[in-house]
Amino acid sequence: MSAKERIEQLTRELSYHAKLYYTDDKPEISDYEYDMMQRELVALEQQYPEYALPDSPTRRVGGKVLDGFEEVIHQYPMQSLQDVFSYEEIRDFDRRVKTLFPDAEYTVELKIDGLSVCLEYQNGRFVRGATRGDGNKGEDVTHNLKTIMDIPFAVDTGHSELFIRGEVYMPNSVFEELNAHRREKGLQLFANPRNTAAGSLKQLDSRVCAARRLSVFCFNLQNGEELGFLKHSDTLEYLKNIGCKVIDPYIITSSVEEIIEFIEHIGEHRDSLDFAIDGIVIKVNDIAQRKALGSTVKCPKWAIAYKYPPEEKPTKLLDITVQLGRTGVLTPNAVLEPVRLAGTTVSKATLHNRDMIAQKDIRIGDTVIVRKAGEIIPEVLRADLSLRSADSVPYTMPDRCPVCGAPTVEDEAFVRCSGDSCPAQLSRRLEHFASRDAMDIEGLGPAIVDMLLEEGLVSAASDLYSLQAQDIAALPGMGEKSALKLISAIESSKSQPLSRLLFAFGINQVGQKAAKVLAEEYGDIDALASATAEELQSIRDIGSITADNIVGWFGRESSRELVANLKAAGVNMTQPKTQKGTSLAGKTLVVTGTLPTLSRKEAQELIEKHGGKAAGSVSKKTDFVVAGEDAGSKLTKAQELGIPVIDEAALMEMTSKGV
Repeated sequence: MSAKERIEQLTRELSYHAKLYYTDDKPEISDYEYDMMQRELVALEQQYPEYALPDSPTRRVGGKVLDGFEEVIHQYPMQSLQDVFSYEEIRDFDRRVKTLFPDAEYTVELKIDGLSVCLEYQNGRFVRGATRGDGNKGEDVTHNLKTIMDIPFAVDTGHSELFIRGEVYMPNSVFEELNAHRREKGLQLFANPRNTAAGSLKQLDSRVCAARRLSVFCFNLQNGEELGFLKHSDTLEYLKNIGCKVIDPYIITSSVEEIIEFIEHIGEHRDSLDFAIDGIVIKVNDIAQRKALGSTVKCPKWAIAYKYPPEEKPTKLLDITVQLGRTGVLTPNAVLEPVRLAGTTVSKATLHNRDMIAQKDIRIGDTVIVRKAGEIIPEVLRADLSLRSADSVPYTMPDRCPVCGAPTVEDEAFVRCSGDSCPAQLSRRLEHFASRDAMDIEGLGPAIVDMLLEEGLVSAASDLYSLQAQDIAALPGMGEKSALKLISAIESSKSQPLSRLLFAFGINQVGQKAAKVLAEEYGDIDALASATAEELQSIRDIGSITADNIVGWFGRESSRELVANLKAAGVNMTQPKTQKGTSLAGKTLVVTGTLPTLSRKEAQELIEKHGGKAAGSVSKKTDFVVAGEDAGSKLTKAQELGIPVIDEAALMEMTSKGV
């Protein structure tokens, strides 16, 4: 792969993972993997600056404003920090600073793993708080920040304006208590404190945020220079004196060796902290020196963040249990002797599948090394063979389903239950059927589903529609009010469009997008049920495997019976027809960059509404590329291929002709 191709690949992958982390709060890779990819991209762009793309993640801070919150333009940009991973890099930073300022001293602070916010005070009153977003604009989350007890509503400032940067986090003790409560109720557990805090702060209902008991540490006075402060440490003392919660402990030193000692001391005692940290921040203390050192587009040159390597610890593998998914796949999980890891207590970890267990030769009774990937998902890295018992035996997946006793079958790396009526599969299928993106039956969570199954009130999704309020009210922990609310939600779900119902069926490889495409193509369930695999494959986004899965699902007697019973219960089986224009019929368009008034999703919906295809990548089959500001590699490729490039105004003009 050429340097140009590798830069393009890294840019795509980093942008994708940055969105998952900063915007969606659903990271798929560890911080360490992301950091290594970013460092590689920085090195390549330095070596081949002519190949650096305009949308490179090295040129901007990740994150976008989400729908549902008012946009806030930051008066003082909220930059990110340059990460370093070795003591030698800290020494290099010190040498660069002291070349200009031999007397420079540093503040050395804990790097809290939370969500960065700016708190705005006017004449001593807290008036607004916003997330960092992309560094220049964020989301107004004042209503949620006001629920955080650490944030004072009024302070005796002595200044008309204060802009305070802080980090919102969830204490480890609160996180574990919250998950214990959810475990008792049979609810899905939260992944880690950082993601839970971020998700809580982005709730539209402030009552949800208040119940999560978040905290905040203040670490910077954004307008400190304008207020006459000479040193950063003075601003920290000022913030502490006016009632703000400041990160503690921190040190002030000019010695690199003292910085390293502090890093090692904190690293040894991370487990005793009631909050998650992922590193140590080193900042030039003198504000005038900071100004002279300046900043890059993304990062200040007067500060760095040392990142701790992923924490690994040994513990005992007590057992391997098997969990059954809604598709019948048996997933092995490690039961561990509890161990403190990355700020939380870990007692379980996924082992993925039988191949992973075999490759790592992990056995019950082993001492294993575990870590949290990105401090999110616990994983077993390896077994310590030197401590293995002489009588240990390799682990084999069960040949019978642990729930229903039906034989298991091999499916590539996975093992599946062959029983169609397996209670565990039924439980997962019902949970999926009722989930938000499917039939959206609010209140029908895992705990209620299990109780309905245990009482024999349901044996298929169609049975939900014959439930009576008195049946539900009699369940443990339920009452008349809760029962009536659930019955109302079940009744409302009958009007969901066919696309939701298809997704609710849980047909293998039929996700939300495919379900919508199928529903819009066929219009009603009978037409879809009679379609052949060849006909299905001719539809956009439907491949041969998906087509075979659909035909196979509708071909089963149990599926036909389910559809018939749902029809009899009054569940909608059709898709509302959306009137489509023809001005873009047969045309393929790609949207890239930031458009003046339309979001990318809105532009794609507009294209499809007028008969066009909104593609995700540029190829020779692309008819037009709709480009906005900061258009990147897609624009470059369009220009290389000679594909016409239009702006939002041209798109609007084209679509206005064929409504």
